[in-house]
Amino acid sequence: MTTASANEAIPRTPSELRDALMDLAATMSDVISLGLGDPDLATPPHIIAAAKGAMDRGDLGLTPPAGLPELRRAIAAKLHRENGIDVDPMREVIVTTGGQEALFLIMAAIIDPGDEILVPDPRYSSYDDAIEMAGGRMVFVPSDEAHDFDLDPAEVEARITPRTRAILYVSPSNPTAGMVSPSNIRRIAQIAQDHDLVVISDEIYEHYVYDDAEHLSIASLPGMKERTITVNGASKTFAMTGFRIGYVAGPAHVVDAMVRLKAVINVAAPTISQWAVVAALNGPQECVEEMRQTYAARRSLLLAALDRMGFTYGAPRGALYVWANSASTGIPSTELSYRFLTEGRVLIFPGTGFGGQWFDYMRITLLQPIDILEEAARRMEDVIARYRKGAE
Repeated sequence: MTTASANEAIPRTPSELRDALMDLAATMSDVISLGLGDPDLATPPHIIAAAKGAMDRGDLGLTPPAGLPELRRAIAAKLHRENGIDVDPMREVIVTTGGQEALFLIMAAIIDPGDEILVPDPRYSSYDDAIEMAGGRMVFVPSDEAHDFDLDPAEVEARITPRTRAILYVSPSNPTAGMVSPSNIRRIAQIAQDHDLVVISDEIYEHYVYDDAEHLSIASLPGMKERTITVNGASKTFAMTGFRIGYVAGPAHVVDAMVRLKAVINVAAPTISQWAVVAALNGPQECVEEMRQTYAARRSLLLAALDRMGFTYGAPRGALYVWANSASTGIPSTELSYRFLTEGRVLIFPGTGFGGQWFDYMRITLLQPIDILEEAARRMEDVIARYRKGAE
């Protein structure tokens, strides 16, 4: 296929491209997916046993809208133990039906029409819908590869206006795998206090950090608990995406507003899943480190392959992704995504799904066994080699 004919076949908008790639992949055999962000590792056995135990005991009735008291206490204990955050489990914690619901409830609870929220760019785009549906307006704070997609406090402060309500960040980040450094988190905390702003800290990937990276929860800093909404969940840490359990810790008035909204939306999170997460948080944690080491090995393999192919990237200090710059290969990411799928049977999404201007980037996941990831890398290298040979 020539470059011209490939470009003619590529849909023109980010949503069209993502949908078209997924639809096309569904018609093919032997496709390796490095696109979706669902962990492929098995949920640890003691967590599965807890879910079965809840069924055997008949613990199947609805919980309070805020969540099972035992789970809220386990969340509070975890936040104290691991994050240095002390919360009242009955007034300052809510259990949600996954992290997706958490972010929608947060925005509905804190935003008035016209409020502005500072959002890093690129970003996890589900926040776009949540903010828009609540009547808010996103103000983008740029980040870049040269600084490993850290969040610059000066860029944050420069975008504050009288309408600014909150600062949002995800660290480690989806999609960039960058992290907000502890020094910058401390500076952002001071900015939030100086301007009387709320901070929304999405920490869903907190346990998956690599090399010398350090995770710091902003709510643990002096003066920040009262103005921080911490988002987390079980999906990534314990490979429990299908259990649909997220949670939020924050000021009591925010949690109360979220509880009242949740009560009329879906009453409560799944009871069986809540008991499973009690076991996840209170039980042995060695499984989390084992999973982190698995992802770290995959990350090393993928980075070496990307180096051979000529990609550049900001240092992926955390999460389950690499945010790779395809411009350095000489092939636009939209065309390269199409070629990887049609010529190599590897599904990868271009960066435009995480911000319309990120045409040069691709989010590549670590969520395949290492032998399959190695095969995917080989296929990708072959595609790029054929492209370069045809361009000569």
